[in-house]
Amino acid sequence: MNNKYYELLGVTEEMTDEQITERYNALKKKYSEDRFLEGEAGNEAAKMLNRIDVAYNEIMSERSERRATGDMGSAYNKVDQLIREGKFAEAQSALDEFNERPAEWHYLQSVVFYRKNWMNESKKQLEIAMQMDPSNEKYRTSYNKLKEKIEYDKKKAETTQGGAQEAQGNAGAQPDYENQQMGGGGLCEQCATCCACNMCLNCFMNACCGCR
Repeated sequence: MNNKYYELLGVTEEMTDEQITERYNALKKKYSEDRFLEGEAGNEAAKMLNRIDVAYNEIMSERSERRATGDMGSAYNKVDQLIREGKFAEAQSALDEFNERPAEWHYLQSVVFYRKNWMNESKKQLEIAMQMDPSNEKYRTSYNKLKEKIEYDKKKAETTQGGAQEAQGNAGAQPDYENQQMGGGGLCEQCATCCACNMCLNCFMNACCGCR
């Protein structure tokens, strides 16, 4: 705020709105009466009347914006605290109550989405925040870190999926130990036949010996 507006009204920034308004009304009354004076005095009073109107409106507009910014900052701090406490539903409700949604709003919304593990939605909100405030280093740093995390998670998922597919392929190619034990490790048909013949022959020989 240009101090000339305060100087013109004869007030200071430390004064309340009510005190400034009171001073303005007094000056307005004076110059409103003086503008009807003859000659240069009347002209000067008319000029001063316009000047104090401009000064008063500028001062009050700047003070109103400052309060709104301060209130919004406090509200943002509240949202930030809710996020830190893990109260994401309450943080979202607080964000939804904002009528104006500047860059900081979108940044906090991206944080809520991030904590919910909604990475793509978080990235979109950060992109909006950067578009609205390109010079903000906090937004850009957060955006770059988020992109790195998304890429890392993507590569990790691809690696995990590839490993699972390879393991599944190896599992399908495992040897059939049961069949091997039943086939290669057991008796073949010819061996079984030979064993049977030998058993019969032994029995026959023993029987013959017994008859003698």
